[in-house]
Order: sequence, then structure tokens, then C-alpha cells
Amino acid sequence: MSAPERIPPRSVTTAELLAEGELTVRGRIRDASNAALYCTVRYDGREAACIYKPIAGERPLWDFPDGTLAQREVAAYEVSEATGWGLVPPTVLRDGPYGQGMCQLWIQEQPDGELLALVDGEEPEDGWKAIGFADIGGGRTALLVHADDERLRRMAVLDAVINNADRKGGHLLPTDEGRLYGIDHGVTFNTENKLRTLLWGWAGEPLTGEAVEVLKGLREALRKGGALAERLAGLLTPVEVDATRKRIGALLESGRHPEPSGEWPAIPWPPV
Repeated sequence: MSAPERIPPRSVTTAELLAEGELTVRGRIRDASNAALYCTVRYDGREAACIYKPIAGERPLWDFPDGTLAQREVAAYEVSEATGWGLVPPTVLRDGPYGQGMCQLWIQEQPDGELLALVDGEEPEDGWKAIGFADIGGGRTALLVHADDERLRRMAVLDAVINNADRKGGHLLPTDEGRLYGIDHGVTFNTENKLRTLLWGWAGEPLTGEAVEVLKGLREALRKGGALAERLAGLLTPVEVDATRKRIGALLESGRHPEPSGEWPAIPWPPV
């Protein structure tokens, strides 16, 4: 009689780990404007570090009256996944020690991954894109630049779609594996144009062919009944989802990266 076939143990996915695992709070991120807790999460033998932001710890924002920061963070992840670019770390909405909140995989950034710089002169060197001039004290200014990096260019497109009002330098996390992640997407998806970012280097330039194809895919996924539309329905209001459709349509119609609206400061403060 032959021995029974051994079935290898099933691997726990990152989404399962974050959604179902036991959260243990290890500390608090002190410089966060809302409650952000550094945690470990463990499930079926797998463990990882993560950030847990309970809704109970959010400060209300007058210009973002609907939904929660946590829901918008998860919505940003869902849009990122739909692009195929994987620019936002795995993020779920779940219950935790302090109630429902956002749980996101912790990303260990590469300390020497230079994406932003202050330089002398009027024009950036090759490999860099100009953002604008910054006051560096003593009556002096310097040119603020970001890398002419395809990963950043993809991030700029994602931010235009989700209407990111707070793309700071500290929200960009390069890794040793060459990946680039964006974090802190709580102020996104407003129905009014609130795009504030450091990634203006491509403003007014034609979108890449890749970006155009990705936007077409997003438009299809966001049609009523589409896969992305169904996922966002539980996270955003119907008017916010519709505004996202319109932003995608406007990008495809213009074929170009957006430019600052001039209605309010285009760069978040502080920028880093």
C-alpha cells in the first residue's frame, strides 16, 4: 500500500497576513500628524512589520468631510494595484487593538536612494527635473530638483489619478531591490483639484505610451460594474469615484502630465 501523498503547506499571502494576522503594537510613529502605530502582524507561522492607523486616531479635516483617511489609503492601494505598477505597499482595512483602521506592510527604505536634491544654478543637470526654487536661508535660494526616474514618473501619474494633496519627499521610499513605494495617501480622491506634489518635473509633457495604456485599463476597470469600481465602492463616495473617472478621462484627452492649477500652492508644506 503506497504512502499518502504529502500536501505542502499553503503559503500565507501578504494580504491574508495583514487582514487576518494578530496585531501587536510595538511603538508609535511620533512625527505623524495622526495616530500611526508600528506593529508586528503574525498569521499561520508568518510574521511581518506593519503600520496600523486606527480611524479613532484621525483628526477631522474640513476639506475632506467624507469617509476616513484609512479608507482613502486603502483606495489608493487598490488603484495602484490596478495600474500593475505596485507603487503602494499592500494595504488593508481591518479591526485592530484600537478599532478599525488601515494596516500597511512596513517598507524598509534604502537610506542612500537619492531622489531629491537642492542645487545651484538656474537649470537642472542631466538626469534631473526642476521643481522650483526654495529659500535656504540668508536671503539665498537653491533649485529644488527630483530625479528623472521612470519610477517617479509613474508615481506622478498615480498621484494625478488619485488627486494626491500631499506628495512629500518623505512619502517616497526606495528599496534595496530597486522598487519605489509611496505612502501616506490619506488626503486623496477629493472631488476638487487638490494635487500638491514635488513631482512637477514632467508638468505639461506628453504622457509615456505605457502610462496611456495603463490609464485606458483604469478607465475600463472603473466603468460601472468594473472590478476596480466594485472595490472602491466600499471605500469612497459615488461622487469621489465619478471624479476619479473624470480625472482619468481628462488625462487621456490631454495626453499630458497635469500642470499646477494656480488655485493654491502646488507644493506641499513642508516639502520633505
